[in-house]
Formats: sequence, structure tokens, C-alpha cells
Amino acid sequence: MKGDRSAQQALWKSYSGKMYSVCRRYFDREDDAQDALQESFIKVFGHLDQWRQQGPLGAWIRRIVVNTSLNLVKSRANQANWLAIEAKQDLKHPDADAVARLGEEDLIKLIQAMPTGYRTVFNLFAIEGYSHKEIADALGVTENTSKTQYLKAKNWLKNKLEHNTTHHLEKHG
Repeated sequence: MKGDRSAQQALWKSYSGKMYSVCRRYFDREDDAQDALQESFIKVFGHLDQWRQQGPLGAWIRRIVVNTSLNLVKSRANQANWLAIEAKQDLKHPDADAVARLGEEDLIKLIQAMPTGYRTVFNLFAIEGYSHKEIADALGVTENTSKTQYLKAKNWLKNKLEHNTTHHLEKHG
């Protein structure tokens, strides 16, 4: 497929929509998500011979998209955001009813609005299923930093959900 334009076009057509959704979760700006998607597919097309067919092609492409997005996040983010390690807090889970009332688009918008460090760790841990050790290794931070960023992300999300629920009740109550 390397160099075969029609095959590349078919691959792009089949996977770019889903992979763009993955990119959008990592970036608050559409331009950044587009950059990540383009860079990812350049890598996919250049390394397709490395896919060993040991799993679904979509999963292999998704891993490239996630890794490319992470590299872009790291290159664009202020490293100070990652290195601030604070004491752990016990946080309650976000209100399940509030989450249930949110549509997928609303949830994506909330995730996109998170600060970069929170958003990246939240995506990797809660959505992609990475362990804190894997996240720490990928981002070049400590496991503690990953855990702290995740806890902060949950707290941030919880506060936004509570605010939205209160606002919704006041508006429609």
C-alpha cells in the first residue's frame, strides 16, 4: 500500500472520521486535532509494512493516532503544568445522573475544555485504558503526577457537571 494512492485514499476514507474523534479529545483547538490526524496518517502510510496483522488494523491505527497526539500535546504544552505534584485528594465520582443527561457531544466539549494536562491524562486513563505507569512513561512524568492529574481532571469534571446541573435546574426548575 506504500505509495499506492488509491489504497491510501480508501484507508483514509475508512478510518479518518473515527480517528479524528480520537484527536479531538486531546486538543481544544480544531486545528491542532487536524494536525494530529494528518501527522498520524503520514505515519500510518509510511509504516503500514510494520502492521503485523496480529490485531485489527483500526486498533493499530488508533495507537499511532494516540501516540502522535501525545507527542504533539507534549511538544505544545508548558512542561510546568505536568510537573506540579500536589497532595492526593479523595474525590467523589461525578454525579452519574448528570453524566447520563449529557450527550456524547457535550461530554467531548467538556473534555476539550479541560486544561491540557488534565485532558491528556483523563483521555489516556479513563478512555484509552492506559495504566498510570504507562502514562508516566509516555509523558515523561512520574506515576504520582499522572495520578494527581487524573484526580484533578475528575474533580474539574465533577465541578463542571455540578455547575451544569445547578444551572439546568435554575433554568428549568
